[in-house]
Amino acid sequence: MSAILARAPRLAARPVERRRHQRVTVALLGRYMLSDRQEYPCQTVDISPGGALVVAPVRGQIGERVIAYLEHIGRVEGEITRHVPHGFAFSFAAAPRKRDKLASQLTWLANRQTLGLPEDRRHERIVPRAPAVVLRLESGREFEGRLIDVSLSGAGITLDGSKPAIGTSLSVGSTYSKVVRHFQGGIAVEFKLALSPDRLDENIIL
Repeated sequence: MSAILARAPRLAARPVERRRHQRVTVALLGRYMLSDRQEYPCQTVDISPGGALVVAPVRGQIGERVIAYLEHIGRVEGEITRHVPHGFAFSFAAAPRKRDKLASQLTWLANRQTLGLPEDRRHERIVPRAPAVVLRLESGREFEGRLIDVSLSGAGITLDGSKPAIGTSLSVGSTYSKVVRHFQGGIAVEFKLALSPDRLDENIIL
């Protein structure tokens, strides 16, 4: 872990540090390991050369060591700094050279997203046999929908009545998701944590 800086240098360096650690909002799939040495899936919410916020099924303890493997980034390690409702934030323990490499990778990812370049992977979509699903907003309000199709990263859902706004967080069944698009008669959602490939068949229940 980086040594704690003395107060005066830290205050002087703060504006530079903010620029160096600008966060990029990007969803990268990955896996991580805590001190119990078990692996779990994760997906980034945002990431900077200094750390990342991830959606994860097991949050670990504040200060616990984390080793993660993220697509496009590779291996990173550090410690958990705070919890969020569906995951945690962790800081990276990395040498300056590694941070510079991360900054270059994140610049590329941000530019790809801004320019609308195609994703590197394509997710197969399946049509569930049991399409009925309950959607639940963070306020607790529930309403019914029907799954049109499901992929590892999201789903299309038909709705009767009003649609949640784009960007709204909600649970589709028990799967934490976010509304990313409206279409006539329904919405498209992106899962906060990608599904395991072995779940993706026509008998899937979210």
